[in-house]
Amino acid sequence: MNNSLWQSVLGEIELSVSHANFKTWFRDTELLSYDNGTATIGVVNVFAKSQLEKRFDTQIREILKKNNPDIKDVNYKVKNTKKKITSRETTASLRDRANELISRAPVNAKTPTANTTLNPRYTFDNFVVGSCNDLAYTACQAAAANPGAKYNPLFIYGGVGLGKTHLIQAVGNAIIKRDPKMKVAYVSSETFMKEFLDSIRFKIAGFSDKYRNVDVLIVDDMQFIAGKEKTQEEFFHTFNALHQANKQIIISSDKPPRSIPTLTERLRSRFEWGMAIDIQMPDFETRCVIIETKASMSGVTLERQTVEYLAQNIKTNVRELEGALNQLLAYSEMRGTTPDAATAEGLLGNVRSTRPQHLTAKQIIDKTARHFQIDSKEMCSSKRDKYIATPRQIAMYLLRSELHMSFPRIAQELGRKDHTTAIHSVNKIEKAIKLDLTIREQVAEIREKLYA
Repeated sequence: MNNSLWQSVLGEIELSVSHANFKTWFRDTELLSYDNGTATIGVVNVFAKSQLEKRFDTQIREILKKNNPDIKDVNYKVKNTKKKITSRETTASLRDRANELISRAPVNAKTPTANTTLNPRYTFDNFVVGSCNDLAYTACQAAAANPGAKYNPLFIYGGVGLGKTHLIQAVGNAIIKRDPKMKVAYVSSETFMKEFLDSIRFKIAGFSDKYRNVDVLIVDDMQFIAGKEKTQEEFFHTFNALHQANKQIIISSDKPPRSIPTLTERLRSRFEWGMAIDIQMPDFETRCVIIETKASMSGVTLERQTVEYLAQNIKTNVRELEGALNQLLAYSEMRGTTPDAATAEGLLGNVRSTRPQHLTAKQIIDKTARHFQIDSKEMCSSKRDKYIATPRQIAMYLLRSELHMSFPRIAQELGRKDHTTAIHSVNKIEKAIKLDLTIREQVAEIREKLYA
């Protein structure tokens, strides 16, 4: 009964919170007991317990009582306690503890990880999922579950520091963890090219066999192979050998295959055989979850104000976001103070000065209009022509995702009388981003222009 009750509760919660929040805070919870009107919810760590108590307690209680009116109280209990980090520990020890927590789903001891170049800490479990990367995450999980059978090749592309390397290596680690006998090779395109040229220059045998006799080939930063004709020819033959043998091929790049300059047509067409999915810049909500998750891995609970300050001021990529967080934690550790918004503002002043400090609704509307080469006044007019309707809907989506505006306010900014128009537009673009590559790329390009 406990299990079915909690599954019903989780089903309702999943509909009312973001995918990122649900995965981070609710996925590993369970209803441990229900006695004398008190429900005890099991969580994985102290940080998750704190977040459920502070942010989701009211919602959980309401849904629990709706499903079982006899429930009068709710408690949260950590299922597996971990050592608490004290403020006296050094920054280095914080990082070591973070690494320990990141690798909480350890690779099998018999796994030949030492014989690969995969980083064992890149796993699906510690990859923060949001609307910016959920398609790529799902496709990578599918490839890991059945290598070579689905999404082959799998091509993941996106800007610098958005998590491409983490995600594609997570596939390799998941495959090796499930089957230690699988041969997984991870290599950057630059390393592939260097090894290939060395094999020719120094007449080193066995280069072709090294990458053609594997079960999974993961190649990072494919854009650097562009223009290297001999290397492209070698990779073309490697690709064909693996694909014909139904071996999984995973590739990452900073741009889609069709946009990589001087890439041979035969390679471009092969890269597009399977699935090409982009990773976008994380939205505000996802940035908040990333900060909270990374901070928790260092044993630190940040105040919501501090989390939101970082998320509002670091918008370009995950790498820069983590760098800002690490800088804040290290500085606070050295000073023996609590990492707060005031300290973050003092440390990140130089970063803020290079970006727009206050993104406005007008800027979003103007830059969206400029992207589509229309007048911003038309965006706010009563016209319903398609060439205006789609940009207007994208602008509404960006107002919601970047500024967290209410639907009535969004409608007002775009000259709409009924806020249901804004709700419909935001929902439509959210769905289109998942299904329509053109819309997804248009939204990503406008986002980049907002913070350029």
